[in-house]
Amino acid sequence: MEKMEKNSFLPINRYDMEQRGWGEPDFVYVTGDAYVDHPSFGVAIISRVLENAGFKVAILSQPDYKSAEAFKEFGRPRLGFLVTSGNIDSMVAHYTVSKKKRSYDYYSAGGKMGNRPDRAVIVYCNRIREAYGDVPIIIGGLEASLRRFAHYDYWDGKIRRSILVDSRADILSYGMGEKSVLRIAELLDKGVPVKKIRDIKGTAYLCKADEKIHYECAGGFDYNDLKEDKKKYADAFALQYRENDYINGKAVVEYYDGKMLVQNPPMPPLEREELDKVYSLPFTRAYHPIYKKEGGVPGINEVEFSITHNRGCFGACNFCAIAFHQGRSVRSRSIDSVLEEAKKITEMEGFKGYIHDVGGPTANFRYPSCQLQKEHGVCKNKKCLAPTPCKNLKVSHTEYLDMLSRIEKLDGVKKVFIRSGIRFDYLMLDKDEKFFKKLVKDHVSGQLKVAPEHCSSAVLKMMGKPDFSVYEGFRKRFFELTKGMGKEQYLVPYLMSSHPGSTLRDAVELALYLKKSGYSPEQVQDFYPTPGTASTVMYYTGLDPFTGKKVYVAREYEEKIMQRALLQWNRRENYPIVRKALTSCGRTDLIGFGNDCLVPPERTGATVKKTENRGRGFNKNEKSKAPLKGKNVRKKR
Repeated sequence: MEKMEKNSFLPINRYDMEQRGWGEPDFVYVTGDAYVDHPSFGVAIISRVLENAGFKVAILSQPDYKSAEAFKEFGRPRLGFLVTSGNIDSMVAHYTVSKKKRSYDYYSAGGKMGNRPDRAVIVYCNRIREAYGDVPIIIGGLEASLRRFAHYDYWDGKIRRSILVDSRADILSYGMGEKSVLRIAELLDKGVPVKKIRDIKGTAYLCKADEKIHYECAGGFDYNDLKEDKKKYADAFALQYRENDYINGKAVVEYYDGKMLVQNPPMPPLEREELDKVYSLPFTRAYHPIYKKEGGVPGINEVEFSITHNRGCFGACNFCAIAFHQGRSVRSRSIDSVLEEAKKITEMEGFKGYIHDVGGPTANFRYPSCQLQKEHGVCKNKKCLAPTPCKNLKVSHTEYLDMLSRIEKLDGVKKVFIRSGIRFDYLMLDKDEKFFKKLVKDHVSGQLKVAPEHCSSAVLKMMGKPDFSVYEGFRKRFFELTKGMGKEQYLVPYLMSSHPGSTLRDAVELALYLKKSGYSPEQVQDFYPTPGTASTVMYYTGLDPFTGKKVYVAREYEEKIMQRALLQWNRRENYPIVRKALTSCGRTDLIGFGNDCLVPPERTGATVKKTENRGRGFNKNEKSKAPLKGKNVRKKR
């Protein structure tokens, strides 16, 4: 490959390509996001991995999708097109949980909406087919990965076919795709026809129903049955989930009118040395200069001075897609690799001494959950942390603590914060409080975001979360340590309304807890059914896919509004909705002026006297009367 100036961006148009002396690229990488060359962006990682292997990659960012012309910018690539919607699903990027159009796009220049289409992967692939016919197309990223099988689509309200069928792509790379995409590239470069590439782990493809499969397989559900039979759909998801393990997972098949979808077993995760190599590649760590006039790309603001030290999550919450995408097997980078990245950050323009995060899917995981998992794979029918911790779980924060301490000692570093999610249940299992104390003393920027999600045992069970008593123990100890260190710090708990299993009575229980604790959330996350999660299966089918038992689901818009309002019970604009909710579930005893009441009675003409302070903006934990600072902004899952 031609030697280029260190840390230069990859070509984004024909002029850039010709400046490099290329007659054609090996791959054109089409993305629904603005081009950001930072290791928190999937496009940056995959393109740099291919570049490091000697392949010429051109980036076609947010092309005009209304015709095929924009997809001819670089001409026909020598080996094929790579296609992704970007860092998140395009439908999630465009619509709120109430299916209203969003007004801001974090992954487009200036936050401008409308630069990518709905269902971007499908649209892009079909435009490529219009432009170049049978050119090889490989799809990947979150949208493709989580839609690799027949899936419930919240926005259509029905079961959609695998994205491979609708996109007409040749191969789907699911999960973290460095190894699988590189292997595809090598085979294409050797002249192997794309239709003959069938044995790469971490990929899925469509073929004739009688074609030989390279691996032992499971499944065999038919799309026509899945779209009509909710029980079969739930069973299909449970099987897919169980086989999503690189050690003992089988190939999974699904049928579509004479064709067969084959998902090969997962690709083994990158081990420490491999991860270190990926993160040592020459990322510019910035958005492309063409976006500067529009104010840049907002999505980089949270991660510009942050470090990802791990991948995977054995927490496996039911509403989270990480288990289905990155997997439950945790891997982490070496401390030396992380330190090298931290040194690069200290040399960046605009760095003021603060590392904003050293985290990942779950910040305080560094290794697989136990030795057995490393040898035999993840357990198919139980989780590591919920409803109770596995007896084989290995708990240690020693290496994470050492890494944070060494970063702090680097020249130019004033403070290292942790803003990724901390699994407080895992933290509480550690008998050595050194990390807990260090976290409270040095790594909280005023507020620590944690995710109890709810207080109802029934709801937490459906979420795959620990009992609420675990959070209460963590909360108590956090404030004891905070007070003992003479600090003024707060917890910002993530809370979710209308998750499957949550009734109005459960929402009332949470509202009462919030009043008692003196916490009034600025924002509440309504449950958002997105592809690839067990909770979404529950929402659609009314069944727990792992047990087959029925689950209550709040589907009606009015009930969702009531559950949400109950979590923000003290807002005057919510009083009428809260009264209606309390009446609906037989809790009119909570309407009045008593200390236990949530809202005052409805005005009847006479002026209702002012009630006592109802907790808005206050946190009474450990007798603190200080107002909460900032907003409880929930990260995208």
